[in-house]
Amino acid sequence: MLKLKCFSTFAIPNEILGMISVKVKDNENIDRALKRFKKKFEKAKVLRELRSRTFFEKESVRRRKEVKKAVHKQSVKNREE
Repeated sequence: MLKLKCFSTFAIPNEILGMISVKVKDNENIDRALKRFKKKFEKAKVLRELRSRTFFEKESVRRRKEVKKAVHKQSVKNREE
C-alpha cells in the first residue's frame, strides 16, 4: 500500500519522504534544532527527489545525464591532478 502526503501541488510517497525528525534537547535553542533539521533534510535529498518526480523522464535520458555528469566529474578530477 502506497500512502501519499500532499504538499501544495505535489504528492510525495512516504518511502521518499520518510520521517525526518529532530528531538529538541532540554534548554536547546529552537534555532539550533531547526538548523539540525535542515541538515538532515538536505542529506536525505528529499527536495532533489521531489523535483525529479515532477515530470516523467525516460530511462535513456536519465542514463545520458548520468554519463554526462560522470564525464564532467572525471574532467574536473583530471584538471586538479
